[in-house]
Amino acid sequence: MKIFFVVITALAFVYSCSQDAESGDKKTQLEKLKKEQSELKEKIATLEAELSAGDSLGAKSKLVAITEMTPRPFMHYIEVQAKVKGDEDVVLSAESMGSVTAVDVRAGDRVTKGQVLATIDDRIIRQQIGTIQSQLDLATQLFEKQKNLWDQKIGSEVQFLQAKTNKESLEKQMGALSDQLDMTRIKAPFNGTVDEVMIKTGQSVAPGVAAIRLVNLGELKVVAEIAESFISKVHKGDKVVVEFPDLGKVINTHLDYSGQAINTLNRTFNVEVRLSPSAGTFHPNMMAILKILDYESPKAFSIPENSIQKSKDGQFVYVVSLDNGKTVAHRKEISTGIIYNGITEVTSGLDSGDKVITTGFQNVIDGDVIKF
Repeated sequence: MKIFFVVITALAFVYSCSQDAESGDKKTQLEKLKKEQSELKEKIATLEAELSAGDSLGAKSKLVAITEMTPRPFMHYIEVQAKVKGDEDVVLSAESMGSVTAVDVRAGDRVTKGQVLATIDDRIIRQQIGTIQSQLDLATQLFEKQKNLWDQKIGSEVQFLQAKTNKESLEKQMGALSDQLDMTRIKAPFNGTVDEVMIKTGQSVAPGVAAIRLVNLGELKVVAEIAESFISKVHKGDKVVVEFPDLGKVINTHLDYSGQAINTLNRTFNVEVRLSPSAGTFHPNMMAILKILDYESPKAFSIPENSIQKSKDGQFVYVVSLDNGKTVAHRKEISTGIIYNGITEVTSGLDSGDKVITTGFQNVIDGDVIKF
């Protein structure tokens, strides 16, 4: 029993000491936290005082960005995708059937109008021409002799007319054969550059089969299809901007043609812009962006579309004004016109020199102190 009592007493002493130690630690921690809290309050107060001293507008002013109103040109364009085409951009084919006996050009060659580009087998036609030529020579001699006799009133008129008819008939046959011989030649219809040769010597060809592509880069145009709804706004002579994204080139010119007929399949009409050779080097089927000017105001106020706010009374913006020596936001009702590329034309409500808040307006209300 004595041993048991001693053990119990020892355990109680140890537990009491640990409780005292734990209580002492908590008090120490509390004192430490209170001290840190006091230091933080002092730092916060110091920083607030410094900010207040460095900002004459006070800690409640809101930072914004402005755009000062100055009259400047405002333009609206109709934008469409377009491509380059050539008036003289054709794929030539043979006019008669047969095998190709000669190809006289290669891709990239410059050719002139009427130049022979390829030849089709013409042996049979030449044989026929030789036969008819012999007959024609004989008929011509007989006709001349018969004519001399007839001029001397010798022989009958029937003999003279027969000789004349036979000669003229053979001449017509010779002319037809000459035309057929000419059809065995593929010729250039205009001056240009051979873009592609699609036939080879020995290949059989026929009318309608693509043989040679010929392009004249000096006669190119930009063509586009415009939606029917714009037909009353687009006219020949309108200012246009043609952009070639792949070339990094921009051309300012005018509209050379505006169609009047509506395509029943896609409800569009065609427009064209001629490309001058001096404007640069372009290629058929090259992509372009066509911008047609359909509205222009020489002096207008314009602001970003997203800086305009709406209420039940209409549209408004915030402008900068002075109130008792403070720079504040002031609400102004406005009327707007056309929007282009995120920029809106303001038709009324703003004056020259007004400073419109265009950044930070979302957090501003009428009368707020601001800085910019």
